[in-house]
Amino acid sequence: MARLYLLLIIIMSVCITTIAFSADSVPGNINTSVAVNPTAATTSSKRSITTANVLKKGSIVSQKPASPALVSASSSHSIIEPATGMEFLSIPSGCFLMGDNAGDSDEKPVHNVCLDAFYIGKLEVTQKQWLHLTGKRPSFFSSCGDNCPVESVSWNDVQEFVHKLNNLNGGTYRLATEAEWEYACRSGGKTERFCGGDEVNTVAWHDKSSNSQPHPGGDKRPNGLGIYDMSGNVWEWVSDRYDKDYYSQSSASNPEGALRGSTRVIRGGSWYNDSRNVRASIRSSDEPDHRSINLGFRLVNSTR
Repeated sequence: MARLYLLLIIIMSVCITTIAFSADSVPGNINTSVAVNPTAATTSSKRSITTANVLKKGSIVSQKPASPALVSASSSHSIIEPATGMEFLSIPSGCFLMGDNAGDSDEKPVHNVCLDAFYIGKLEVTQKQWLHLTGKRPSFFSSCGDNCPVESVSWNDVQEFVHKLNNLNGGTYRLATEAEWEYACRSGGKTERFCGGDEVNTVAWHDKSSNSQPHPGGDKRPNGLGIYDMSGNVWEWVSDRYDKDYYSQSSASNPEGALRGSTRVIRGGSWYNDSRNVRASIRSSDEPDHRSINLGFRLVNSTR
């Protein structure tokens, strides 16, 4: 009887030890917090939480807070489109040297261009704004969320969007000319490698930083005029027809592109491209009825 009692004590001790060990080994009990005090997290950690949460099938869930607060529509530096809430920033008139003699052949020659004042979208047109006006969400990366740029829209699709927008409020919204786009990208014609400076990772989502998908607008640093994502994220349609030799014959005053050509210019590069192809002067083109998962747009508002 004494031996049986001793055996029972040994078995109970083994069971208690096993249960205690198992509790410490359950994955849900592993401490994964970065800091006890949330305010101690670094800025880069916060950014990784809001823009790089990769879930199943490579999609992302946007946890980005709402876009920066829109300024008053009465400000001379900004106007608000009332139907969609798009903010447009004032770009003063001026002259600049367009192109890059160290770039591709279609970026040459560098030539002087003078432009009238205009307003340009602070952000690329978003999925939410497209949905609000058209009732559709065409984006391949729909899981990226409302504040991500709309993509998978053709140049022709954009013309329909603009037509609806202007009919709705009597506006003068349109795509930028290629010259207007580069002037705004370069913070008003400055000599910048990218749209906002010479350091790509501060201003652009590109192939080494994007996790192979677009990101909510406004997560990178803006350029000198307060405009976001002109380098990288998604390519942007502009109004001009494409001609690889157009720079040698461009007008010096408010140029509007080639008179002939079947394709339309796209600018800025995308999340898919390497850093060289998100430069301020990079040019490419696409058929006006083509849709791509890395191609979107932003609008301008004319003052002339």
